[in-house]
Amino acid sequence: MFQNLLIANRGEIACRIIRTARRMGLRSISVFSDADEAAQHVQMADEAIHIGAAPARESYLNIPAIIAAAKRTGADAIHPGYGFLSENPAFAEACAAAGIIFVGPSAAAMRAMGSKGSAKALMEKAGVPLLPGYHGAEQDASFLADAARHIGFPLVIKAVAGGGGRGMRLVRASADFPDALRAARQEGASAFGDDRVLIERYLERPRHIEVQVFGDSHGNAVHLFERDCSAQRRHQKVIEEAPAPGISAEMRDAMGAAAVAAAKAVQYQGAGTVEFIAQDGGFYFLEMNTRLQVEHPVTEAITGFDLVEWQLRVAAGETLPVQQKDICAQGHAMELRLYAEDPARDFAPSIGALQVFRLSDQGLRIDSGFVAGDRISIHYDAMVAKMIAHAPSRAEAIARLRAGLAHSDIIGVAHNLDMLDRILAHLDFAAGGIDTGFIGRHAEALLTPKLQPSPEALALAALGVLALEDDAARTQAANSADPHSPWHATDHWWMNTRPARVFDFHLEDEVHAVTLMPTADGWRITTGDMEIAARHTKLEDGRLHALLDGMRLSASIHRDSETISLRHAGQSWRFRLPDPITRAGEEEGGDDRLLAPLPGQVTQLMASEGQEVARGDVLVVLEAMKTVFRLTAPRAGRIATISCRVGETVREGQILIQFAAAETD
Repeated sequence: MFQNLLIANRGEIACRIIRTARRMGLRSISVFSDADEAAQHVQMADEAIHIGAAPARESYLNIPAIIAAAKRTGADAIHPGYGFLSENPAFAEACAAAGIIFVGPSAAAMRAMGSKGSAKALMEKAGVPLLPGYHGAEQDASFLADAARHIGFPLVIKAVAGGGGRGMRLVRASADFPDALRAARQEGASAFGDDRVLIERYLERPRHIEVQVFGDSHGNAVHLFERDCSAQRRHQKVIEEAPAPGISAEMRDAMGAAAVAAAKAVQYQGAGTVEFIAQDGGFYFLEMNTRLQVEHPVTEAITGFDLVEWQLRVAAGETLPVQQKDICAQGHAMELRLYAEDPARDFAPSIGALQVFRLSDQGLRIDSGFVAGDRISIHYDAMVAKMIAHAPSRAEAIARLRAGLAHSDIIGVAHNLDMLDRILAHLDFAAGGIDTGFIGRHAEALLTPKLQPSPEALALAALGVLALEDDAARTQAANSADPHSPWHATDHWWMNTRPARVFDFHLEDEVHAVTLMPTADGWRITTGDMEIAARHTKLEDGRLHALLDGMRLSASIHRDSETISLRHAGQSWRFRLPDPITRAGEEEGGDDRLLAPLPGQVTQLMASEGQEVARGDVLVVLEAMKTVFRLTAPRAGRIATISCRVGETVREGQILIQFAAAETD
């Protein structure tokens, strides 16, 4: 076994690998970019080395820099994690040329499976079921359009080198094919440096089921059962579980056998995942990921094996520790991906400091590369953590996750905690066997529900504001020259009167008034036509506890200037509590400007100063966290000034384009 392991990755996967390396007695070495100097994976490792600037292409995708770091630190093996260079055959070859063990499959296996087209041709020879489609080398647009008409609509265009939904377009009619092809090629070139595509028949309601496989250098290959990854947004997974609910034992055996056949077809070594789409009892090869995957913890949970340890032992030349007959599944496991993104804004990524980052680990496994105070960067993926539950049954796993979400909170960036809870609570999801279109079909209920804050939530918000004021006053008193001065008192005592406190909580276009009147042992709270008696209010580690009408309730509470963030009963609220002295007026002229809706890098400018444009024309292409956003003209008119340039990193709300004033008669 090698002794010095460099991890060519970052975040939660680097932290995850470090934990296993430490348990095995290996020296762990992290690499980091300018943006990650203080990151958790840097602090956890035995040693860390700087490899370049923040953009991934200058650091985590920089093969010479990583090889040089490995040589400088004496690493005799490199684990690529997932993403970045994990499926790059040139990286595996560079490791071999430097005399360093690459923890992963051979470059030949990666090349065979890295191209969706060649992989499907190989699978066809191996007898693995395929969808009707075109997977060839010809890429002429007219040829592909003819192939599409022959396959029939609806169909899907996929970037040959794609993954994670990037470079993928659904096409329902022949007339839409040319624009979809251009968009898929552009995204494939941007994300993967390869604009080639393939075309496949589109299944209307498929399930996404994948099988974990493992091979060694001695010709052995096994599968470790399947995972259902059908809960997806924008073709990217948000919930994974094992085993897949509702599939027959015969189908499970057939998928496992097909996955092992796929692995053996390329003499696969290490961890890999064979992905299928399934519908109406049939299943079809989708692709093979030649790496460990984000969702590997659910497989670890039901089998009891450490897959990273398996990777390291296989890379060192050892045989697989067990045979297929020795692998069995126990219970049910489910994983939630926690993202810094806004589901209500088409999952727009969010960056900023994690002012609060509190994830419940009661009966759960939490994999994360962040702690409170860390910053989410524009340069990398938006996932901040994974929450995994393992229980005797699927229903119990869901219950544990919902309890975990209820006691978790993220403040400082937008997040998907509420959306995940709504998915888990949905009757169709609870029944099992959802398809990949589930989130899209129920978008209004899952992503942008029109919810009103309950009287209890408003009461907790008001009590929380008081508690935060008291806490701030005590801190100020302690730091003052006279900490015992009565002027620091916050007991709300006035002579000959009982003053009420009134809070106007603004939520979108509505104002929710809450009045608090002191009583002998607490407060009488009025909101709308409801009255609530509150007692025993206590603020502890950012969580407020109170007795409301005899019921003990709690909520996470945080204040940042006029913004009051509250999370209670699985729902997050961001109220605005205006300061009447400093409150500014509403901005005007929004239609005369194109603003950056989120931080990102300008990759294309589609207009010039003085140009006349129509409402809806694409003017700027912005890329953030591996996602491409096409920003359109808010109105028809003439462009007066362009205040950004290609390659520039812009902040959220920055003016990109200013329109000339509209002419009036």
